[in-house]
Amino acid sequence: MQTVDVLVVGAGLAGLSTARLLARRELKVMVVDRRRSLSAGIRTTGIFVRRTLDDFDLPDHLLGPGVRDVLLYPPSRRSPIRLTSDRDEFRVADMAAVNEHARRAAESAGAQVMLGVRYAGTSAGVVRLEGAEPVAARFVVGADGARSRVARDLGLDVNRRFLVGAEIVHPVAPGGGVPAFHCVLDPRVAPGYLGWVVDDGRHAHVGVAGDPAAMRAGVRHLLDAFAADAPGRSAPAGPVERRGGPIPVGGVLRRLACPSGLLVGDAAGAVSPLTAGGLDPCLRMSELAAAVVAGFLRTGDEGMLGRYDGAALRARFRGRLLLRRVFAGVRSPLAAEAAVAALRGRAGRALAARILFGDGSFPEIEPRPTTRTPLPG
Repeated sequence: MQTVDVLVVGAGLAGLSTARLLARRELKVMVVDRRRSLSAGIRTTGIFVRRTLDDFDLPDHLLGPGVRDVLLYPPSRRSPIRLTSDRDEFRVADMAAVNEHARRAAESAGAQVMLGVRYAGTSAGVVRLEGAEPVAARFVVGADGARSRVARDLGLDVNRRFLVGAEIVHPVAPGGGVPAFHCVLDPRVAPGYLGWVVDDGRHAHVGVAGDPAAMRAGVRHLLDAFAADAPGRSAPAGPVERRGGPIPVGGVLRRLACPSGLLVGDAAGAVSPLTAGGLDPCLRMSELAAAVVAGFLRTGDEGMLGRYDGAALRARFRGRLLLRRVFAGVRSPLAAEAAVAALRGRAGRALAARILFGDGSFPEIEPRPTTRTPLPG
């Protein structure tokens, strides 16, 4: 039986980033993922916000052009509110390529990445796998998504509040205009959240997300209905890809770690409950997770795990969780029209700009170094 210091379950950006950082600390790390290709099963739009772009040295050639304009639409689609930043606020990544880049970086750091291998459970330090022999692991990192099995096996907290989202992605013909992010507040197609179109001049992402209990027609049907006349959508200039999945919006979970393992990424609820963005949180929490795991395995001091405290992070989420409840309560077209109207004034536009362009969508985990952290390792 192979023995490793850390077994990471899930080869998304959170799992691969954590694996890379642990391997750089000279730990023996293995990553397993049930997918046979990292281009399969992508569930994120791939929007990186300015704060992430500032703090992490992401591979520029895998990012689309910068987006500075956001248009907010009421259900009627009339007279959208345009917010324009003086700098690039968003860039949309080719997530299949980003994941493959992160895989190569983890392997270059010394981690072993095994695809087509399904996690089947853990007990007494032995991890059972389908598609490979069992592995003896000193520690398990759950990076296995919003409905984490690792979390259940380790007795850690699990996500209970979700949105469900779906989107279509396709290339667009060049020369279509200024890149823009179109957001539609319409509870008929996206109850409790938004419909969106992000067109950066290379690709268009058209999606909806909302409360699954209120999406009686089904998210795929609602997406098709929205995409038929979505504002800002360009005609496909190539193959159309479909994505979808659950989005945890209950905030960071309280109990994230125990002496047997911890959670990162969506498994940890590391998603902004207000904007539903998860790429920035996954990179930030991966840094903390790697430092905590390395310290714990080096010293055996369980007190080290106290640094990875979800309850402390949740205390800094109160305002975001409150706004999430307000947002979720907008369930009629008239209420949505009124909400957008309230944002047309100076105070409303300032609030919208703060949410969309601000640095506070996810609280800072720990003080960051003054130099940017390179993703490639």
